[in-house]
This record gives sequence, C-alpha cells and structure tokens, in this order.
Amino acid sequence: MSHAIKITAPFDKETAKKLKAGDNVLISGTIIAARDAAHKALTEALARGETLPVDLQNETIYYLGPSPAKPGEVIGAAGPTTSGRMDKYTPTILDLGVSGMVGKGYRSKEVIESIKKNGAVYMVAIGGAGALIAKSIKKYEVLAYPELGPEAVARLTVEDFPAIVAIDSEGNNFYEMGQKPYAKI
Repeated sequence: MSHAIKITAPFDKETAKKLKAGDNVLISGTIIAARDAAHKALTEALARGETLPVDLQNETIYYLGPSPAKPGEVIGAAGPTTSGRMDKYTPTILDLGVSGMVGKGYRSKEVIESIKKNGAVYMVAIGGAGALIAKSIKKYEVLAYPELGPEAVARLTVEDFPAIVAIDSEGNNFYEMGQKPYAKI
C-alpha cells in the first residue's frame, strides 16, 4: 500500500470531508460491524418509533459477517460483504449521523446522493482478504441483536484496518476515476 492516511474512528464529518476518492487509509479505534440483517432490524425499529440499541452518530459501519473465531483468536475471517445489499437501508442509516462505511463494490445513485447530503465517506476493503483483515481487529463485542449470530451489531476495536476511499463526501467515485483512462472514446 502506498502512503496511507491514518484516521481514528469514530471520526466526525470534518475528517470525512478531508478524505478523497482514491486515498488509502488505515483506521484505528472502534467501528461498528453490521450487515443486511442488522440494517433491516435497525430500520424496522426506527419505523416503529423505537430508540436504537446503538448510537450511530459519527460511527463507521463495516459491512461484515465474520466467520467463527478459532481458539485464541478474536475473530475469524473478517472480509467485507457486498455493499449493494445495504443500499435500500443506507440513506436512513446515514441520516442518523454515520460518518463512514466500509464494504466492497458499487453503490446506487441514491446512496451516492445520500453520502453527499450527509457529508459521509464510503470506503472499500479488499474482498478475499478476510484472514488478513482479521489481524487488524483486536476486539469484537456484540452490541445488539445477538440472535442474528455473525450478523449481530458489534463494536470492533481495530488497529491499522486497511481501506481505500471509494466515494468521498463530494460524490467523487474512485471506481469511475479508475476506469476513465481505459474507456473507449
């Protein structure tokens, strides 16, 4: 990885705005693990007028469903889940003050507009590198919906968690930027 920007999570919108599409980042601190089942549970709780079991203000959500930890390990393989599976929930979740998301793959136009509206950032982790990523996770603590098993909402303590900014707070999209030099005119 070329020069990486070290950030501490949770981080505020000012930090999110400094990150630009294509930046390599190393995240240390705490992030929230939640994927589609957790997103569904959170948005359904909001729709019922319930208080959420976790405050998402300034949090970074990692789309993760880890494999079981081997004896003596904090977590099993911890690679990213395809982000598009969260797209129908993401604008609602971003409106709660989330500053960052980490997953893999493309995001819908609606999500990109919500990222811009909320001053958030979308980062990607390398798919297939779950065992390597797991080495950066130092603690795993279930916060809500334990009945969802590996899809429960959890707090991860991370050290130098590697990610790349894919969509910045202005909507610049690294996927599109990376493809431009190869596009046929």
